[in-house]
Amino acid sequence: MLESIGGSLAGFCYQLRWCCGSAGEALQRWGAENGVKAWRGKMLMARTFCEEFKEKCPVCVPCGLKLAEKTQTAIVRHFGLQILEHVVKFRWNSMGRLEKVYLKNNVMGLISNGTQPILEEESHIKDVLSRIVVEMIKREWPQHWPDMLKELDALSKQGETQTELVMFILLRLAEDVVTFQTLPAQRRRDIQQTLTQNMEKIFSFLLNTLQQNVNKYRRMVEVPQEQDALSSPQKMDASQEPKAQANCRVGIAALNTLAGYIDWVAMSHITADNCKLLEMLCLLLNEPELQVGAAECLLIVVSRKGKLEDRKPLMVLFGDVAMHYILSAAQTADGEGLVEKHYVFLKRLCQVLCSLGSQLCALVISESDVETPANFGKYLESFLAFTTHPSQFLRSSTQITWGALFRHEVLSRDPLLLAMIPKYLRASMTNLVKVGFPSKTDSPSCEYSRFDFDSDEDFNCFFNSFRAQQGEVIRMACRLDPRTGFQMAGEWLKYQLSTPVDIGAMNSKTGEGLCSIFSPSFVQWDAMTFFLESIISPMFRTLDKEIPVTEGIELLQLVLSFETKDPLILSCVLSNVSALFPFVTYRPEYLPEVLSKLFASVTFEVVEESKAPRTRAVKNVRRHACSSIIKMCRDYPQLVLPNFDMLYNHVKQLLSNELLLTQMEKCALMEALVLISNQFKDYQRQKLFLEELLSPVSTMWLSDEMKRVLMNPEDFIRYVGADNKLADPIMEDPCGLNRSRISFCVYTILGVVKRARWPASLEEAKAGGFVIGYMANGTPMYRNPCSMQVLELLDNLLALIRTHNNLYMPEMVAKLGDTFAKALDMMEVEKNGILGLPQPLLELYDSPVFKTVLERMQGFFCTLYDNCFHILGNAGSSMQQDFYTVDGLAAELLNSAFVNLNNIPDYRLRPLLRVFVKPLVLSCPPEHYESLICPILGPLFTYLHMRLSQKWQLINQRSLLCDEETADDNPESQEMLEEQLVRLLTREVMDLITVCCVSKKGAEHNNAVAADGDDEEMMSTDVSPPSSSELTELGKCLMKQENVCTALLITAFTSLSWKDTLSCQRTTTQLCWPLLKQVLTGNLIPDAVTWFFTSVLKGLQMHGQHDGCMIALVHLAFQIYETLRPRYAELKTVMEQVPEIQKEPLEQFDSKLLNPTLQKLTDKRRKDHFKRLIAGCIGKPLGEQFRKEVHIRNLPSLFKKVKPPLEVDLLDNSEDGTLIALFEP
Repeated sequence: MLESIGGSLAGFCYQLRWCCGSAGEALQRWGAENGVKAWRGKMLMARTFCEEFKEKCPVCVPCGLKLAEKTQTAIVRHFGLQILEHVVKFRWNSMGRLEKVYLKNNVMGLISNGTQPILEEESHIKDVLSRIVVEMIKREWPQHWPDMLKELDALSKQGETQTELVMFILLRLAEDVVTFQTLPAQRRRDIQQTLTQNMEKIFSFLLNTLQQNVNKYRRMVEVPQEQDALSSPQKMDASQEPKAQANCRVGIAALNTLAGYIDWVAMSHITADNCKLLEMLCLLLNEPELQVGAAECLLIVVSRKGKLEDRKPLMVLFGDVAMHYILSAAQTADGEGLVEKHYVFLKRLCQVLCSLGSQLCALVISESDVETPANFGKYLESFLAFTTHPSQFLRSSTQITWGALFRHEVLSRDPLLLAMIPKYLRASMTNLVKVGFPSKTDSPSCEYSRFDFDSDEDFNCFFNSFRAQQGEVIRMACRLDPRTGFQMAGEWLKYQLSTPVDIGAMNSKTGEGLCSIFSPSFVQWDAMTFFLESIISPMFRTLDKEIPVTEGIELLQLVLSFETKDPLILSCVLSNVSALFPFVTYRPEYLPEVLSKLFASVTFEVVEESKAPRTRAVKNVRRHACSSIIKMCRDYPQLVLPNFDMLYNHVKQLLSNELLLTQMEKCALMEALVLISNQFKDYQRQKLFLEELLSPVSTMWLSDEMKRVLMNPEDFIRYVGADNKLADPIMEDPCGLNRSRISFCVYTILGVVKRARWPASLEEAKAGGFVIGYMANGTPMYRNPCSMQVLELLDNLLALIRTHNNLYMPEMVAKLGDTFAKALDMMEVEKNGILGLPQPLLELYDSPVFKTVLERMQGFFCTLYDNCFHILGNAGSSMQQDFYTVDGLAAELLNSAFVNLNNIPDYRLRPLLRVFVKPLVLSCPPEHYESLICPILGPLFTYLHMRLSQKWQLINQRSLLCDEETADDNPESQEMLEEQLVRLLTREVMDLITVCCVSKKGAEHNNAVAADGDDEEMMSTDVSPPSSSELTELGKCLMKQENVCTALLITAFTSLSWKDTLSCQRTTTQLCWPLLKQVLTGNLIPDAVTWFFTSVLKGLQMHGQHDGCMIALVHLAFQIYETLRPRYAELKTVMEQVPEIQKEPLEQFDSKLLNPTLQKLTDKRRKDHFKRLIAGCIGKPLGEQFRKEVHIRNLPSLFKKVKPPLEVDLLDNSEDGTLIALFEP
């Protein structure tokens, strides 16, 4: 193509101008006439010509310079400069010295007189010009271009345009060398050290440039000296305005450049000349055009870490002058209303004050000579002003600093801070009120929220986090002054109890005249409740013997006597009862009143005997009451025990009416009774009680009808009504009672298994008849009073699980009625949780829990499945040897929980692994590994590997065929859901294998599997595998079985190349090496060894772009190669196939590895050498995969360390043998 253009420079330039400039408009007109596809083709041709020109044309430099002339249009000039940049980046190494000098001089000439005036020049032209100069600096300075800084200084004296470009050059140089480090280590070191050596000159230049241009700007806008700095500038002469704006633009550029340096230069430069820089920055906070840049520089300064001694000069910012300018700037910005520019400035200023507080906390310590500043009170007042600002974002920004101040060992005792606590608590009472939704107009905060949040859901998520943060700070404040906090909470509670309910403009759908979550009364009640809860807990811990019991009981009585039919308000009332309940420990006579209040709420209805489905708000009240009773019985069992009979009779009365409570509510009350029964501390008495409690369940569960239903999938479908076709799918539900009976039985069994326990004290357990012997290692063996009753129910429970699994068989799914065809599908709330989609706010409270009978059926199946596995998961830890010694338990479990796994969807397989298999393994005694765990895990791990491999293969195929159309209603959403489910299942499986096989410190495995949302950000880059990772006894037991061992190894190493980065990192760091190490002593076949090594390299290819994964995988590959290469020469063959590997370095690495007589390098240097060898197979981000490589050559080093000659003996050369004499006897 290039040959056809002709050889003349004019021809090149004409063609390029056409491609870059006038062709654009012509092509757009032509495209409108001939269609978009043809237009794109022509544009592609033009783009291809331009790219080929940059790559191949021998006269790029003159062409680029010609196109960059300021007589050309901006787009043509920009392309000319791009050509020059391309030459510098990719052709510099092949250019002669004179060519380089020619290009450099012309580029500097463009800066000098080839640009438009500062206010007219396009920003992208300035940007590319500065990039070209920086690219030349990176290749030639300081060795071949020693006068670079002098040339920039000379340019800056030519005018504002050149000065601004010099600022851009210095900023980009600092970013490339220090911030982003986009050049080789030696060049970076040379340039950074030279910058450091010249930093005094550079800083002086930057400060002088800033000061001169600011002074010129201020003179032109005519700010009189006697006028207050905060007042508005007078109107300037119109002819002077461009000049003033030019100076202002240079000032902004100087501030931005300073921001690029002050983060890393020595603090001595920042604090030089009696902190001149800080003084200037404080002054500029009151200059509207420059204040944001000044605040950002100031923020970087006060956020500096490092030696405390170096940071002491920053205390000057607490002085009168600095504090005056900071506070006056904040007042001015806030006083001008909500303008985005001023609001951004306020945010920066708030961050400055927060960082100042952090510096204060770091410097004012008991062993330091830094004293609390005289203006500490003024600082606290200004900080409080941000805490009380209408912006919820600004309020939240102050919380961390308040917390740091309240827990500081010195400042927390300061009278000024102690006097601030009531003010902070008063501000918190306002800040806890959830107002400021972007869609609303009921608060000044709403206007600010529209700047900060995209939606109400976004705001709601933020506010929940903000409130939790506030609660923590309130607790810290109350440890310092608990009485004040309690007094304020009491006053607020009394006020709410006496104030009429205001439902606001929006009515609740729950009922007429009831609050919605946006109602003024509810948001106040909600905030007050949270405030009271945050106050009470630290007060009891801090005051100890000086608890205000009388006042507390008075508040409790007021709450107990308060009556309301509003479910949202009542839920807050119940929270207040729970918060004040600790006072009852001092006055037990009030316990019956508390119980009466809670039991009345258990049966709460807005409209008595209503047939309509209960809304979530009503259900929450009832559930809240049940939870409060359970919490009371769990935390204060000795207090409740004397009232056990009254409690039991009340529960029996409620249970006698089958329709009064839901099954979950019934079982919650029974759980509370079981918790109290643990205080009997008498095995026989508790056993008899549990027999009586479980009697209705046993009768129902063991009946012939129930056995038949639980054994046969068809009968089960018919019994629960899933085969029906209903005319009214909202109200009609003929089999609801049958489902509730099954749920009641399962809930009750689960509650008893979870709650029934023996005494924690061994002496009490022995006295009560709970200890039946001791194990070989001396550990006591306990018996649970619920074991006998629960084990009687176990067969039918396993039958239910087997039946439930079989429901997913195609022939069973076909038997579901039209109304319930999707009854076994995932619920919408589950889908939203997996995809991370928020639920609409109002829907949480104002809609029924299940809107249709289909949703109720889905909820039934989902909850039933989970609860069955919760029972099995808790059975081991609860019943111990009584459960593990059940005859044929392994076969029973295999024949129930693990049947028909092929048809079980991923969203049901996950709870099976998480809530059943994992707890079963963790609680199983070692003596039952062979008889119970191994027969289950062997086939399970083999199956899970096969299943996951198939799933990931499908995902990979789908990504290759993503252009094909599918018939789904929403294929993209469905594919995302399926992929995310496979990822979550993969993590579940790998976590289970890790728990089974690897011993880790603490309870690390408890948090190994993250929540259903996106958690890539949770990946750590500190991934050195712990040396203590060893196989557990169970792991060794599993690895002895060849088929299980093979399944574990293949699953672990195959998973490294599955598209789940988090799973890959965890498996690499925790699992792969301990498993492989176990089989190294055996005779591994060469194919297996090469497969392991290749799997790790494939993982690197897939996940190498993520630092955490890359570090872990390189470490694992290095371990495998270094350990196995001496025995298996085949590994070298694999290494030779790595893309771009250099044979000579590989030979060197191999020879050192195989020759033990050679001096070994340190572990880090060997690993770095190995990483360089396999660099060709380390995956890159998509944006870097096709990027042309930039090569910057090293120049002769300026800073070589001179090593002393090895043959010189320092001892022999010491004068008069003084050093030797020190060691003589």
